[in-house]
Amino acid sequence: MMREVRINIFMVVALLMAIGVVMIYSASSIYALEKYNDSMFFLKRHLSFIAIGVILAFLVMVVDYRKLAGFAKPLLLFSIFLLILVLLPGIGREVSGASRWFRFKFISFQPAELAAIAVIIYIADFISRKSENLKTSWRASMPVMFVFGFLSLLILAQPDLGTVLAIGTVVFIMLFVAGMNLRYLFSLILSTLPALYVLIFNVPYRKLRIMAFLNPWADPKGSGFQIIQSQVALGSGGMLGTGLGHSRQKLFYLPAAHTDFIFSIIGEELGLIGTIAVIILFIVFIHQGVKIIKNSSDKFGYFLSLGLVALIVFKAAVNIGVSCGLLPTKGLPLPFISYGGSSFIFDMVSIGILMNIAKTGECP
Repeated sequence: MMREVRINIFMVVALLMAIGVVMIYSASSIYALEKYNDSMFFLKRHLSFIAIGVILAFLVMVVDYRKLAGFAKPLLLFSIFLLILVLLPGIGREVSGASRWFRFKFISFQPAELAAIAVIIYIADFISRKSENLKTSWRASMPVMFVFGFLSLLILAQPDLGTVLAIGTVVFIMLFVAGMNLRYLFSLILSTLPALYVLIFNVPYRKLRIMAFLNPWADPKGSGFQIIQSQVALGSGGMLGTGLGHSRQKLFYLPAAHTDFIFSIIGEELGLIGTIAVIILFIVFIHQGVKIIKNSSDKFGYFLSLGLVALIVFKAAVNIGVSCGLLPTKGLPLPFISYGGSSFIFDMVSIGILMNIAKTGECP
């Protein structure tokens, strides 16, 4: 059974990656030709990301995932070190006022992506050892809350609210499934709402995003421009699309067409059928991911797979929701499809770990 699950996961991810390769070239070729005088600039880089991601996925797949529990704290501390380092002037790469990346020749590394996986590994190990305490005492969750809070402060300093919300959602899901008292969980959520309000409405560009989400036509050439162009792309595709390579919105109308808004280009060129096909692939991924979770051979594998599946699904749901105008702009890429170095690579690492857990689940 689990062998079939691994094959299905492999096929789904391979199909999503294939769609990504085709659509990244289609969405970026004209922009790349204009900016870098090479229409294949982004495609060639993405292919290198695929090579790195596949190699790392294979490496984590062949090493017993249970050994990760022993590296949970060192990996977390290393992630914290990198998150601090990226904030130092002259070390972290600053783009549009955000210092989130290390630059290594052709690839940019975002330590927050590593931190997300490190947190999941740490919490999976913590829950596997302390699950009974979590059900009876809110104090048992304090180490998890401290780790999440400290990491959130470092990531918000970059600033990157989207990643904090993604990690926070995954942490909530893991604690909920672990059996933590709902009263404690909702108390934690309510305690974060004032901070979330301040982070959104006291920061001008985030407030503009919310206002643009509520009414993009109030400022169609400013804050609402990206949302409007995304919806135009999706709407103009119709049922069958304008045809592969025939998008008009990628002609310098829709910003981030090959990254955050690649789903909109899929909708324009491949139509409703293309977008539904992508959504179905993610639904199949969820279904197979749940099978891996349910058949995990131990608690650590159960909660580790739960966290990794939840993280990938959350990013996919938010990206699609933003493209369709159902959610405010967050800047989260579409897993396995969007152009993006470290994000894509760590998604592949997550798949390697999931395949590892599924493989171990085959053992009696």
